Amino acid sequence: MTPRRFFSIVFAAALLALLPVLALAAPLTQVTWLGQSAYKIVTPGGRILFIDPWIDNPKNPKGAETLAAIDKADLILLTHGHGDHIGNTVEIAKKTGAQLVATFDLGKAMVQYGGFPEKQFGFATTGYFGGHIALLDGEVKVAFIPAVHGSGLEAAEGAAVPVKSLQYGGQPGGFVISVKNGPAIYHTGDTDLFGDMALVKDFGPIDLMLVCIGDKFTMGPKRAAQAVKLTGARVAVPMHYGTFPVLTGTPGEFAEETKKASPGTTVKILQVGETLTLPLAHAMKPPRGAGR
Repeated sequence: MTPRRFFSIVFAAALLALLPVLALAAPLTQVTWLGQSAYKIVTPGGRILFIDPWIDNPKNPKGAETLAAIDKADLILLTHGHGDHIGNTVEIAKKTGAQLVATFDLGKAMVQYGGFPEKQFGFATTGYFGGHIALLDGEVKVAFIPAVHGSGLEAAEGAAVPVKSLQYGGQPGGFVISVKNGPAIYHTGDTDLFGDMALVKDFGPIDLMLVCIGDKFTMGPKRAAQAVKLTGARVAVPMHYGTFPVLTGTPGEFAEETKKASPGTTVKILQVGETLTLPLAHAMKPPRGAGR
């Protein structure tokens, strides 16, 4: 064996040994539950997204402190117009300059009735169900997913209508957020189970499903488990439970039902403020049949 051949073999072996270490050292996606349906996502590139950011909700004992500490956000994604999802959206937007990602109807309602800064919602960050948009220089791709719920928006102070009067907020929905060189995350918003959830994975394999389980206003644990089965999600995290006594669905019941309905799915029950770190997974892929 020549010296050159010997050193090539040694180098290759050393590289293979280092691959697990390099993978662990690579930037990862962080998903933090902030109570109810509120999440903070930090991408491998350091971009910050908030989904349905009701930060100072009753489930979050450090909500006021967490809210006060927010000084950076790139995007705020809203699934629908109810107050427990809009939450602190306007305050965060005014502090950080974050752009609003929402359906056209909801975005316009937020500007007209909700006090959202007009310059921070526009054509680039809006879409509608079945569509998808690339954002943050291509670091994330967002697909708009329908939901079975409502979306009436209560007018904020300063709107040209009575305060708390119910205004049209468009149709409710959810999102599949695909992170470049990272995971695909499906946030259901508030919804019941519906058969077309089986088509959500057309936007790519779902690595993480953030799924409402509270019952009364959304599907309960058993139907939520069936939703997980339809999407084929690898990991499921329950949300929208326990904030109020009427939200009776429990994460324990959801875990048991998911074990039966979708045994290949891992259920992760987060505590408020806990962060789930996701390894590199699927590179972003367009929906099947989409143009290049």
